[in-house]
Parts: sequence; C-alpha cells; structure tokens
Amino acid sequence: MAQSQLRNTTEGRAYYDRKVAAGKTPNEAMRGLKRRLSDLVYRALPDDLTHDMATGPGGQRGNDSDSSATGSQPHTGTSDKPLPGPVTNQPTTAVPKAS
Repeated sequence: MAQSQLRNTTEGRAYYDRKVAAGKTPNEAMRGLKRRLSDLVYRALPDDLTHDMATGPGGQRGNDSDSSATGSQPHTGTSDKPLPGPVTNQPTTAVPKAS
C-alpha cells in the first residue's frame, strides 16, 4: 500500500515528502507511512466487525441462499440416478469350494 501511495499524488505521498523534508531518511519516512496506513486499517476493523453481524446465509452482506448460477438443488442427469430395485448381496455365479 505504501509504495502505491508514493506513485501518485496522494495524502500518503504528501506525508512521505513532509517526513523527508523534516530530515528523516527515505527508509524512516517509508516506515512512518507504513505505520500510518496500518493505523488507518486497524481503526477500520471495528466498523467491519459490526457490519459482519448483519450477514446473510452465505456469510456476505446482501447474499441469499439462492445462487445466481444454479438453483439450491442441482438437477441430476440420468447417469446420476440410482438403479431401481433392491440391492442383492448374493453372488450371481457359483463360487467353487476350495479343497
């Protein structure tokens, strides 16, 4: 984040330039910018926590249980259906006895 702030004229770039003008080395100014950005992110975390409490069943706000790609119960093809009738455990061919 800090490096992308330095590429354009942003508040981060102005902060970095002020620190360098105040006598800080470029590494110290970058460290200060990173600290400033991490503090901004940390302050935003409680807001995200309160928003997460109002999530839908999919875990995201505004989400419902219906998918936009498929329905909640996908359709099975003929090869996915079980065979009709009970399953037998008896072998169909006679097994010779061991001598």
